[in-house]
Amino acid sequence: MSRLAGKAAIVTGGAQGIGEEIAARLVADGAKVAVVDLNAHKAKAVAERLTRGGGEAIGVGADVAQRAEVRAAIVATVAAFGRLDIFFNNAGFNKPLPFLEIDEANFNAIMRVNAWGVLLCTQEAARQMIAQGQGGKIVNTASIAGRQGYAEFAPYCASKASVISLTQAAAREFAKHKITVNAFAPGVVVTPLWDGLEQDMIDKGVISRKGEFIESFSSSILLGFPSKPKDIVGVAAFLASSDSDYVTGQVIMADGGMVLV
Repeated sequence: MSRLAGKAAIVTGGAQGIGEEIAARLVADGAKVAVVDLNAHKAKAVAERLTRGGGEAIGVGADVAQRAEVRAAIVATVAAFGRLDIFFNNAGFNKPLPFLEIDEANFNAIMRVNAWGVLLCTQEAARQMIAQGQGGKIVNTASIAGRQGYAEFAPYCASKASVISLTQAAAREFAKHKITVNAFAPGVVVTPLWDGLEQDMIDKGVISRKGEFIESFSSSILLGFPSKPKDIVGVAAFLASSDSDYVTGQVIMADGGMVLV
C-alpha cells in the first residue's frame, strides 16, 4: 500500500507497544516516520529496524512535556523529510494506585505527560502545519478510560478524558487551517505498558497474580479477547490518511466492543 506516499509523520511514544506498531504501519503505507520517544536509544533502534525493512525513518529522543524538546523533534523531522503532515500524540503512561492512596505527585505526573503533553505537542505540530499551509492530520491516542472511570487508576482516566476534550477543542480551532484532529480509543491491549500496570497492582496488593487483572477486564469485551497493537492500528492509519479527510473532532473506539458510546 502507498496511500501515505510522500507524507511525513511523527509518532510519540513510538519505541514500543501501540506507538511502535503505528510507526510500522505508517511506513508500510508509504510514509516517512520520525519515531519520537523519551528513550532515544529505543527510538533509534525502532527507526533502524524500519529502515532496514525498506522504509524511511529516524529516531529522536524527546520528552513530550518539554516544549523545547518537542520543537527540536519537529525541526529534526522537517530537516530529514522536508515537512510534517501527520502527528500522532501517542506517548502516555499509567501508575495505578488504590483510589484513597492517590496523591498530588501521582496525579500530576500522569497529567503532565498524558494531558499537558498532548496539548503542547498539538500546539507545536499545528504551528508547523499552519506554516506549511497545506493542512495536516493530528491523531491522539485516547482510551476506554477516557469514557469510563476505573477506581484502580483514576488519574489515568482523568488524563484520557482530557485527551478527548483536547481533541474536540483542537478540531474546532484548526479546521480553518484544514488540519483534522481525531482520536482513537483502545481498550485492553497486550503491551509492555499493561505488563507494568499489572505488576504495579500486584505490588500494591490490588491483585494477587499476573494475568488476573487483564482477565477480569477482558471478560466484558464483546469480541471475546484483548487486542494486540496490530489489531487496532488500522483505525490509526485510517485517521492518518485522506480516507478520513471529512472526519474531525471524533473519537473512534477500538476496544472490541468493551464500551458502547
